[in-house]
Amino acid sequence: MTTDIVTSRDSPLDRFIAVIPAGGVGTRLWPLSRAAAPKFLHDLTGSGSTLLRATYDRLEPLAGRGMLVVTGVAHRNAVCSQLPEIGEADLVLESEPKDSGAAIGLAAAILYQRDPEIIMGSFAADQVISPDELFQDAVREAIHTAAAGKIVTIGIKPTHPSTGFGYIRSGENLAIAKAPSAQSVVEFVEKPSEDVAQQYVDSGEYVWNAGMFVAPVSLMLKHLEANQPELFKGLTEIAEAWDTPERDEVTARLWPTLPKIAIDYAVAEPAAAAGDVAVVPGTFRWDDVGDFASVGRLNSAREVDDVTVLGEGARVFTENASGVVVTDTKRVIALIGIKDVVIVDTPDALLVTTMANSQRVKAAVDALKASGDTDVL
Repeated sequence: MTTDIVTSRDSPLDRFIAVIPAGGVGTRLWPLSRAAAPKFLHDLTGSGSTLLRATYDRLEPLAGRGMLVVTGVAHRNAVCSQLPEIGEADLVLESEPKDSGAAIGLAAAILYQRDPEIIMGSFAADQVISPDELFQDAVREAIHTAAAGKIVTIGIKPTHPSTGFGYIRSGENLAIAKAPSAQSVVEFVEKPSEDVAQQYVDSGEYVWNAGMFVAPVSLMLKHLEANQPELFKGLTEIAEAWDTPERDEVTARLWPTLPKIAIDYAVAEPAAAAGDVAVVPGTFRWDDVGDFASVGRLNSAREVDDVTVLGEGARVFTENASGVVVTDTKRVIALIGIKDVVIVDTPDALLVTTMANSQRVKAAVDALKASGDTDVL
């Protein structure tokens, strides 16, 4: 059964369909996040909801049941268990990862086949956002801006000079009705040095690029065709077969041949150069949960003294200690006289590091992969 498309055209909001790309392993959250159980399938905030479920619930007031989820074949059962509302036709399964250009591009192509007037929004499954109301206000502005003929990114007003995010330089206000904060995009810039990041923050002209896009599907595909014609051709052929009995055959034949490219390079940056991209600054709290320091900062789970503890039935003793403990076992963990520690305990792998070094966990994963220890990845 396919998504029911709302036929009313009284408002751009009636044309909105949400897309949730649920991919990536989250290697900096190893050994909790792994290929078979990536971070979006976990509750990393102690809220009782996984990141994927929270993303769906945040979007439902805007899109209703009008949503597509793009994820890997290996995650099908887990995703269906967490999101029983998603029908078969709205679950886009990747046999192998092809980066965000193919994932988001295929969603756009499928939706275009169903209704070329759809406005799509793409929101990653592994981000933590609050409060939902401010996020939803920004998305509504983005939808109205998209209806005016723009690809819209929702930028995050920076709270500090981060070197871990790309930035978007904004220009003039676009004076769009019902989107008072929408601005033109001058350029996308890569992750800067700390000095440059501080200049960006001080100028007030830059926001973090959180990878959220809202756009008419027709405009997304127009720029995809212009900049990545091979990718566009393959995705269009798959989309034409999607709601037919030929879907599986066509997808299996074409998906492995598609080029790998991020949606930023395939669409957003060239579209910005053409003057077709806008930004709506978001004032909500946002975190991409990039490491265990983020988990500690975000968590509403219980604390033992100054140690944040995450894990059902965790058995943790502390004395003069601080940091984060994430446990998937019943083993007793005792921390004595140790500060800013990160301990992640799973049945077959143990991580011990510090808050300051939590970004370096990816290097351990790379080393394990190189040495052939893939059974724990």
